Order: sequence, then C-alpha cells, then structure tokens
Amino acid sequence: MLDGCTPWPEEFVDRYWTVGHWCGNTLDNLLRGWALEYGPRTALAHGETRLTYANLNRRVDRTAAGFRLRGLRPGQRVVVQLPNVPEYVVTVFALMRVGAIPVFCPVSHRPSEVSPLVRITQAVGYVGPSTYQGFDHTAMAADIAAEGPFLRRVFTYEAPGTSSPHGGMTADASSCHYFPLSTIDAPPDRAVARSADEVAFFLLADGVTSTEPRLVPRTHNDYAYQARAAAELVSLTGDDVYLAALPAESNFAFGCPGIVGTLSVGGTVVLVENTDPARCLPVIEQRQVTITSVTPADAERWLDGLPAARADLSSLRLVQIGGGALPRTTAERMEPEWGCRPQQVFAMPEGPLTLTRPTDPVETVLATQGRPLSPDDEIRLVDADGENVPDGESGELLARGPYTPRGYYRAPDHNASVFTPDGFFRTGRLARRTRDGNLVVTGRLTGTV
Repeated sequence: MLDGCTPWPEEFVDRYWTVGHWCGNTLDNLLRGWALEYGPRTALAHGETRLTYANLNRRVDRTAAGFRLRGLRPGQRVVVQLPNVPEYVVTVFALMRVGAIPVFCPVSHRPSEVSPLVRITQAVGYVGPSTYQGFDHTAMAADIAAEGPFLRRVFTYEAPGTSSPHGGMTADASSCHYFPLSTIDAPPDRAVARSADEVAFFLLADGVTSTEPRLVPRTHNDYAYQARAAAELVSLTGDDVYLAALPAESNFAFGCPGIVGTLSVGGTVVLVENTDPARCLPVIEQRQVTITSVTPADAERWLDGLPAARADLSSLRLVQIGGGALPRTTAERMEPEWGCRPQQVFAMPEGPLTLTRPTDPVETVLATQGRPLSPDDEIRLVDADGENVPDGESGELLARGPYTPRGYYRAPDHNASVFTPDGFFRTGRLARRTRDGNLVVTGRLTGTV
C-alpha cells in the first residue's frame, strides 16, 4: 500500500478474498481482457469519434509507452483534469498501466483547488486541456509548477480541430516540460507488474473546497469489485449503452456502474461534456442510450426540456439519480414521461454505496435510497453517543466494507476523527432505516461538509 494510505486489516483482506469480492486483477489489466473478449464492439463514443475495445486498448498501450518515454514512473502521482472525452478514459487507464496513480480532478477546479492537490500528492505530472471554456489550464499548470518542486510534466489536450495557444512552449525556468497529449505515443513495451491491492487512483472527497482537500485512495481490487457488483445489480449487458453526462471523474459516473462497469460487460459508453438537456436528450435518441446517471436537478431539467427537444427516449430502461435528495414530485414524473423507472443511488467517493433495486416496489424507489451494494457492507446508524438508533429514527450513517477505504491519503489527524477505532467511516450523513431495510438519507450532520 502506498505510503500515507491506511490498509485494510488482514482479517478483512482475507474475508474479501475468500468470498470472491477481490479478484487480484488491476483495472488496466482487466481492460486487456475486455479488449480480447469484445474487440470489435464499440467501447467509447463521443461526437463523431468511435473507439472499439481493441482500439481503446491499443491506444492505452501506446499512450502508456509514451508516458514512460516522457519520464513517468510507477508510484508517481499525476493530476488528471479533463472533460468527458475519450482521452479521459485513455489517459486514466494508460497512467495505471504505467503504474502511475491518476488524481481525479474536476475540470472546473481552479488554481486555489488544483495547487493543493499537487502539493499533497507531490504530483509530478498534470494532464488537462490547453484551454477549456475560456480558461487557460496550461498557464495555471505553469504557475503551479513555479510554486514548488513537484510538477515537472504537463500534458495538454486539444479538442479536434483546435490548436494550442502554447504551441511553442516546451519548458520554463522551473524545468517544467510541456507536451501535447496527442504526441504521447510510442510502441508498447513490457507491462509493469503491479498488485491489485495497490492504489489505482485518487478520488476527491465531495464538498471540500478548502486548501486541504481530502483524497480517497481507491485500490484496483476494491474498485473493480464495486463496478462489477453495480453492473450485476442493474443487469448490465453488452447490449447496453451508458450515457456519461456527469463528470467522468466522479465516482457516480466512473463506477456505479458507470464507465468501468459498462466496459466490464462489453457495453458502449457515450461521453458528453455537460448535462444540458438540449445536448443530452437528442444523444439518447441518436445513440439508443439504455442507462444513464444524473442529479435530481438534472432530472428535473431533462423532464422540463423534453417537449422542446422532441427526442424519443424509448430506448432508456434505467435512469440513476444521485447526488442529492430526489423530490417525490420529480420521481413520480419519470416513469410516465420517460417510460423507464428511476433508480435512487447514494454514493460517496469514500465507498458507501446504496441503491434501490430494479425489482423494488414503486414506493421504495420513490422514497428511499435503497440498500447497500454488497452483502459484506456493514451499516450502522448511531446517535451522538455512538449508540445504534432503532429503525425509523435518524442517526449518523457509518459504513465499512470491501470498497470503503480505511482512511484518507496523508491525513492521519483527520482519519482519527472520521474513522472509528474498529474501522467504520463516519459519513457525516443522517439517515434512517425503514422496516424493510432500506435507507432514507435525510441530511447532513451539523458541522460537516
């Protein structure tokens, strides 16, 4: 385990291996297997771009070799701040194939948020747009590189048909080197041997805007299990088309089951760069999207925007709703107007994941966030004294399980207060349990983000 990360205790490691949750395969190596199994099928689609599984794996191989050629080494951290484009998926898997660790960063973040990520992770690399929606990411990276000794390689993405205003930029006084992402290409070389219990990537904890961001280390074992189990729960198959409209760096869109879960079964991931209904609804019709994930606010905007879009959404079979409380009035509109059922989801980067089931009664789907994903998820609802509360009463949600890490990265003092001595994560969320075992998330504990 990477220095600064808290490992699972051995008894839990043995349990998760024994019952088959953890399978010992890294995410980038799983992609090799998916490419062999689903080679000619479409893996990623974005605008007019289409990548088959074979092409995706080949690009990951060549990009990984290109990263190695530019000096990236196993264990090094690289901030990835890209929009929902195929290069996001290629970059993340290529970095994992190098043995480097991607640090997922929202493309909307600015210097005050990105600079602490670089400092805490000691990131040696940055992958982001040259400019995006009027903001100069390359200049930001140059400023951050000048602040300290870590950031030394900046890889810039250019959307097709555009050129970089920094085209002549190769290095600055701090010896930070700049490379167009499109040039990171080399013949594949030998694979880097890695253990699946190592950190695959870092997720950023939700709602943290301070200069001390909290980073969640997700291992190959735990995240592969989460995505696989979530895919099984919604009966995802190779015939499914998943619309990734929420930011790809979010846990919800990346692996609940999201991008990783869809790829694991040979389905197609369609990437769009925002949740605007005028953009997304026609794509659902055009690409025959079967499943997607949105926030409650997005769902309401899509419902209201459907008449103007005049899109046929009959291909949809499931819309996941997460990231906040779903108003009942919004939930009740979805099946009549879209012809598909919603699935309520409570997901945190730290791991706890609860979902309603496709076969649940209507009232469960409308009014709860369902049950934990895994049979080995342990959930407690406790009062201010740490005592369990009865069903029907509200308490703080505590969780531990095979995809809930035991600590934030390089945050021992914070971990001491957020994780119980026996390893339960204090989510800071209030919830109550219904008679039939479903959870209703009711709010946040006072003083938490």
